[in-house]
Parts: sequence; structure tokens; C-alpha cells
Amino acid sequence: MTDFEQKINEEIKSAMKSGDKLRLNTIRSIRAGILEFQKSGIDREINNDDFQKILLSAAKKRKDSIEIYSAANRKDLADKETIELKIIEEFLPKQMDEKEITDYLKEFIKNAGAEGMKDFGKIMGPAMKELNGKADGGAVQRIVKELLS
Repeated sequence: MTDFEQKINEEIKSAMKSGDKLRLNTIRSIRAGILEFQKSGIDREINNDDFQKILLSAAKKRKDSIEIYSAANRKDLADKETIELKIIEEFLPKQMDEKEITDYLKEFIKNAGAEGMKDFGKIMGPAMKELNGKADGGAVQRIVKELLS
């Protein structure tokens, strides 16, 4: 059992003891993602990148749900998803803010010699590899477009 799996199991026990049902269900959903990966037939041990992908996927689902519920004036459901997102983010590395992303991308674009929107693909792929797990992909895409136009 990896450190991450152990931490998830400890968090589940802690949530059960405290009676925090929302936290318990959210962490159980993370564990379900881990179990799904392990049973997917991939012939290797789960690693930190895999855990990060599971967490980022869970976070993206929550963000999408928040948008949908907010648009439908379902504040109660949007609030629940927001709390779940905060719980998931506890397990992710610290995310970069807009200014940090912009500063990083300005330097990245300058070093790559990009000159406009025609170089979008040349910048976006490598930048996302570098920022994987540290920054929201949608924000990176939006900022790259702003900087290249």
C-alpha cells in the first residue's frame, strides 16, 4: 500500500469518527478512483502521477458541477460541490494563482520564441506538461491565448 492510499484510508477513518458524512463520501470517491485504476488491468503499481490524475479528474468534475448548478440557480447543490472540491484540493499540490501562471507563461513563450496564435500548439502542450497538477488547464489555455494574441 502506498503512502497516498494509507493517507486516504486514515482520512476515511477520521471522517467516520467525526461523523462528517460529506467529507467521508468525498474521500470515499477518491478511494473509488484508486480502486478503479488498480482494477483497470494496467500492469504496474499506482504512482504519484496516477494519484494526481485521479484527484485532478475528481476536482474537474466538481468544478463542472458547480458551474452547472450555479447556472440553474441551485445554490444548495453548488455549495455542496464547492465543499467537496475544497476537500479534494487538500490532497493536491498547491495550485498556482493567475499571476504565477501568467508570469511563468510569459517567460515560457519568450524562451520558445512564439510569435502569435500560430504557435499556440507549440506552447500549450509543453506548458501543460510543465504545469501539470500545479495549474488549472482552462486557466493556462486562456492565458496562453491572451499572451499570444
